[in-house]
Amino acid sequence: MASDKVKVAILMADYGHDPTGTAITIGKPQIMTLLKHHTETAVPFSEFQKAGWDITIFTENGTSPQCDKRMLEGWTQKLLGATQDAVSLYDSMTTTHEWQSPSSWSSPSFSLTPFTLVFLPGGHEKGVRQVIDSATVQRALGAYFPQTRKPSRKAVAAICHGVMALAEGKTAEGRSVLCDATTTALPGAMEGAAYQGTRLFLGDYYKTYGAGSESVEEFVRKKLNDDKVQYKNSLGLSPFIVKDERYNYISGRFPPDAKLLADEVVALVGEISQSVN
Repeated sequence: MASDKVKVAILMADYGHDPTGTAITIGKPQIMTLLKHHTETAVPFSEFQKAGWDITIFTENGTSPQCDKRMLEGWTQKLLGATQDAVSLYDSMTTTHEWQSPSSWSSPSFSLTPFTLVFLPGGHEKGVRQVIDSATVQRALGAYFPQTRKPSRKAVAAICHGVMALAEGKTAEGRSVLCDATTTALPGAMEGAAYQGTRLFLGDYYKTYGAGSESVEEFVRKKLNDDKVQYKNSLGLSPFIVKDERYNYISGRFPPDAKLLADEVVALVGEISQSVN
């Protein structure tokens, strides 16, 4: 399969996905190590473009998405968000035809079947619940993910809260599509440190479902048949991803993993395009 035939679907909420990255120093919940070189949306988008792939962004009603403004503007951007280089990468992405003219995942004709790759970016802003909680997206992921079982020419990648969205996809038996997969997601320790370290001035901003809700890690672990075996974790700040052995599925934890995840996805799609007849 030539690279120009690779079709990518990126499933997004209208607002709130993470354009930038902040990593928490574990063990010092009031201290933030700012890693401002990676983005969960713009970096994979850019790498997929470089690969020459056809990208389609889906939002609920075909509205051009907006990433979390707190990571891009004002004092929160300076403290928690993007460097100017990262903002420039995001700005470049938003000028593309793909970004400005999304398709609708609420359209009666919506289907993920034509796509080689489905990518689910992350983001902790509460707006991302639109895609996580969508019954339409859950059904579509439930139909698509089993098609990535090896050998296959289809693949899925997810990072941070994107893993949460994928975990909500249901099989025909009503179980999570990740029930027998190996995965990572945003570590609960990192999520908790971000919340505790900022709650005095940002409230429950870092808790997508509000203060007191379970962490992304807890949510995803509950979807697995054996979370002690299937869930892979790292609290290190170096890039870390998980490649499943049963499915063409790659997952990442948080923004610093985005570049490595994108590179490995490009390599995986290249491999499966050549190896599967």
